[in-house]
Amino acid sequence: QLQLVQSGGGSVQPGGSLSVSCVGSGPIFNYHAIAWFRQAPGKEREGVACIGHDDRGRGARVAHYNDFIKGRITVSRDNTKNTVYLQMNSLKPEDTAVYYCAAKSGLSLYATASAYGYWGQGTQVTVSS
Repeated sequence: QLQLVQSGGGSVQPGGSLSVSCVGSGPIFNYHAIAWFRQAPGKEREGVACIGHDDRGRGARVAHYNDFIKGRITVSRDNTKNTVYLQMNSLKPEDTAVYYCAAKSGLSLYATASAYGYWGQGTQVTVSS
């Protein structure tokens, strides 16, 4: 059973930066693709980006699913720490949402929430002046 624990997030003014971390419960985390989703009040959960696991030393692929935030985020992972990071810059009020990390095994990357079997607890990101 894989457990994901998130940290980070918070409140920031427009144009600011925030990061969210997702820590997995063990080395098995490093063999999972990790996606970031977000859900704003009254809206459906939407995919933000996904990072695959390092397939035989070729590096982890990153797929972006949200054009609104695509150029303002960096997704990375540190397998020595069982951690995936979501760095968000130039934040806008429309980015306000609860951000979730989610994990799935295998090499494929998906933007669909139903493809992911493990979820973090969610982290609030609020962008407001």
